[in-house]
Amino acid sequence: MLHASSVLHTLRVRPPLVAALASMLLTLCPLPASASAARHAPAVPRDYDRTRCGNTTGRVLLTLDDWSYDRVERAAEVGAYLRGRGVRAAFFLINEQASQHPEVARTLRRQGHWVGNHTWSHPHLTGLSEEAARKEIDEGVKSSLFRPPYGDYGPREERIAASLGARVCTWTVDTLDWEGGDGRFPDVATLRARVRNAPAADKRGGVILGHLFSRFPDALPGIVDDLRDQGYSLCRNTGRTTPVIKDPLRC
Repeated sequence: MLHASSVLHTLRVRPPLVAALASMLLTLCPLPASASAARHAPAVPRDYDRTRCGNTTGRVLLTLDDWSYDRVERAAEVGAYLRGRGVRAAFFLINEQASQHPEVARTLRRQGHWVGNHTWSHPHLTGLSEEAARKEIDEGVKSSLFRPPYGDYGPREERIAASLGARVCTWTVDTLDWEGGDGRFPDVATLRARVRNAPAADKRGGVILGHLFSRFPDALPGIVDDLRDQGYSLCRNTGRTTPVIKDPLRC
């Protein structure tokens, strides 16, 4: 393969002509699409903490995943409650449902919350081909924050997300609110206790994981009270958000 560096050395081209010749060679021998995308992908800072989503403020970020399958309105109701408490949360919506109800993401952002990408259909991404994994992440919700379902990701999935303008955001405290299923989810008191008793290092500047379909939304009033009683501050709701979420988080 002909390289720009060898051509420039052979011809001893003067510096002012280097850029023009390199541009011509790239036109004749373009980079593969994957290389071109990677070249323009946003770099993830070396000190970026994926479990804290770039939160360096010391405040606690509440996050709610998936979807409220029985009541679409539940997400907006939770968003309105948290806004009333002065709290900004992050909602990672399943893209298929969010695409069918685009008003949900619009409402949450208008309420001052972040809306993240949680893939199209909530698969285990590491079990998919690269093409299928890219499609899962690319379709639907556009956001700078991406939460892999089940926390299942590796370097490939992070690279794909970065090429689409997103960075991985997981969690430090898992409430396990999804356990049981079929309506047998942990009750409010149990969820409050799990957050209240979580290690201080995981809560200060940390990220708490819950789900829209469980009892976690019902537990939020008590969780907010408990965190504040323990001396923690929560991410502040400062008004409308957009799909572009800066790093570090303005929490």
